[in-house]
Order: sequence, then structure tokens, then C-alpha cells
Amino acid sequence: MGVISGAKRPWRDRALIGNGIGQTRRCPETQNSMAVGQHLKIIAVPLATQSYPIVLGAGTLAGLGELLVEQGIRADSKVLVVTNPVVEQHYGASCRSSLEAAGFAVETLVIDAGEDQKTPATVALIHDAAFTQRLERGSLIVALGGGVVGDMAGFAAATWLRGIAVVQVPTTLLAMVDAAIGGKTGVNHPGGKNLIGAFHQPKLVLVDPTVLATLPPREFRAGMAEVIKYGVIGDPPLFAELEAVAARQPADGLASRESVGESLLQRLLERSAAAKARVVAADEREGSLRAILNYGHTLGHAVETLSGYGTYLHGEAVGLGMLAAGELSLAMGLWRQEDQSRQRAVIAAAGLPIDWPALAPTAVMDCLQGDKKVRNSRVRFVLPTAIGAVEIRDDVDPQLILKVLEQLGAAQSSS
Repeated sequence: MGVISGAKRPWRDRALIGNGIGQTRRCPETQNSMAVGQHLKIIAVPLATQSYPIVLGAGTLAGLGELLVEQGIRADSKVLVVTNPVVEQHYGASCRSSLEAAGFAVETLVIDAGEDQKTPATVALIHDAAFTQRLERGSLIVALGGGVVGDMAGFAAATWLRGIAVVQVPTTLLAMVDAAIGGKTGVNHPGGKNLIGAFHQPKLVLVDPTVLATLPPREFRAGMAEVIKYGVIGDPPLFAELEAVAARQPADGLASRESVGESLLQRLLERSAAAKARVVAADEREGSLRAILNYGHTLGHAVETLSGYGTYLHGEAVGLGMLAAGELSLAMGLWRQEDQSRQRAVIAAAGLPIDWPALAPTAVMDCLQGDKKVRNSRVRFVLPTAIGAVEIRDDVDPQLILKVLEQLGAAQSSS
């Protein structure tokens, strides 16, 4: 718990949030493990109430403590790090060391963090730890882990003492490009995914790509679903680059960190985070535009709920939801078969499942009515009209939805 003396400050520049998205800065030499001269990407999330930076760069986990001080958090504040057993094994000590070196009083809570553990009962464990540590309103929760840890730790922070600060330190690709950014927190209910939650923006999002070295391959593939999503909803060049890489290496595709490569991975992280930041800045609480980020999620959440949480990883279910949304767009004449085929090929190249699961169409319809995005009893769908363009529709004929679900089920049965 002591402070390491003599450490140089790796974060010289006070103004992390600039006028635009995508500043680049070079770190000076430090005595910790951060690479000397490492380029950092600073992506601002400019909000009316609480703007914050996404700091992206290899080795940045070692600078977490000093960066928090730069963000105005008192160096003697109490910090509760929430993580899972695997991440704790690999990165818990580095995280604590950085925080303690900056003067923070640190405790760690290790929780099971599978999707089936994303419940109010697990959040209560975080509340218990916060009580034991006597966290105050000036204290901080650090979410060190994937989307499940981030969602639960964020929700605990939103509800402890009516709201204390949270910092997101994502360790999965999916969390880095999506879940850690934007302030959505919450837990699942037996009737549906993320039905219990709150908007609670982080103080900081720190993305260190080097931690992906220990990410299981299946988790990496799940994260690629969210990257592909950004291409479909508004970034045709990104989608085209994914297609090109998959075409150059058909045996490996986009299914692993090694096949994607460090250079492309860095670009994917930057472009995805910047896209999420732009949308959140324009519509923080999902009144309109932010709903496009739910592409693939409406039907994907139904897959997760009906299959049993944990059967499909979130990204796997999102990929299936994107394909189902594409079929619905085809049935409505909103986009071309060529575009649906392109989407399917890139999802397959990422090693994601492409066969719709054996779910009763009527059960899916019932589940859709419980989705948190329903307005006036109408399900809102994000439907693609071209690679790089989507529409938000609440006028989809329920009979057409049922027909498409039946067709998806029939195709699965005959394959």
C-alpha cells in the first residue's frame, strides 16, 4: 500500500481533452514498464456534464495511477479495483503497483465474471466491498476486465452513495471498442439482458492493447463482431479493409490477434473508439442517434437470453443478430443481397458463428417485446440499407419478423 518514491511522471500534458477526437502524444521516459517514446492516442468524449478521455497506447496500464492524478483525483483517495480471477492473475499486480505508486489506497475485489454472473447479487458483493473499505464520495472504483466486469463495476459505482467515480480499464477487445465507452452500466434480469442499469460515465477509459496478448481466441473473435458493426453502421473504408485482409489470408481470416496484426489492430481500436465517442457525444443517453450502436443487439440479446447466458458470448450473439437484421432488411427491400453476402463473409472470416440457433420463433418474438429499446409497445430495429448506412425503424410488421425468424430456423435445420 506504500508509495514508490522517485518515479518520474509519465503524463506531462494536463489538457487531455481537446477540441477534437484523435490527438496523438508521445510519452516521455519513465521508470516503469511503459515503453519509452510510446505514442498515445487521446480520444476525447466531449459531453455536456462530464467530458473524459480515452487513452490508447501500448504499456499505458503502468501509467494508470499518475494519469488519475492528472485527471484531478486526489492521490490519497481510496480505490477499489474490481476484476476477475484470470485478469487478476495477469494484470492485477501491475494495476495495483501503478495506483499505489501514485499514492492511492488500494483494495481489490475478485469476482466471477461470466455473463451468467452478471446479476444484482454480484453487484451486491461489490457494494459489500465498498462498505468494508469505507469508500467515500471522493473514492473511485476501477473496472479491470471485460464488458461484464465493466458493466457491473460501473453500476456499483453509479449506485454507491448515489454515485462515485469509475474508471474503465478494459482487457478484452469487445470492451475496448465498445462496452467500456459511453457510460452504459447494468446487469441482466432473467427476462432480458441489461434490463437493470444506469447511465454512469467513466472518469477515464484506459486502453492498453498489450493486455490482449492473454485474451482467449474465442474472446478475441467475439470482439471482432463489434468492430465489424462499426463498419456496417457508418465506416465503409473500415469494412473494406476488413474484407481485404480476410481475402489476402483466407486460411486465417480475421479470427485471431496474430492474423489481424498489430498495425491493423491499432487502427481498429482507434477507429472504433473514435466512432463510439462521436456517437455518444452527440447523444449521450440514447435519445436518437446512439441507437444505431444497437445494430445486431436487439435480436442478439434475444439469442443470449433464450439460449441461456453464457452459451453464446455477447459478440457471438451480436454477429448472429447482425445477420438476422440483414435478412430482415432484405425482406423489406432495404438493402441488396450482395451487401448481406459481404456482411456474412466478413463475420465468417472473423470465426464467428453464422448459423441461427434452434430457437422457437414465437419465443424470440416474446423476448423482443421485453427488450429495453421497445417504445410504445413497438420494437425498434437498426436495419442496414448499405455497407456504411443504417436506419432506425419501429414500423416493422410483426408477421414479417416472424416469417424471417422461421426462415432462419428452417435454414439452420437444413444445414
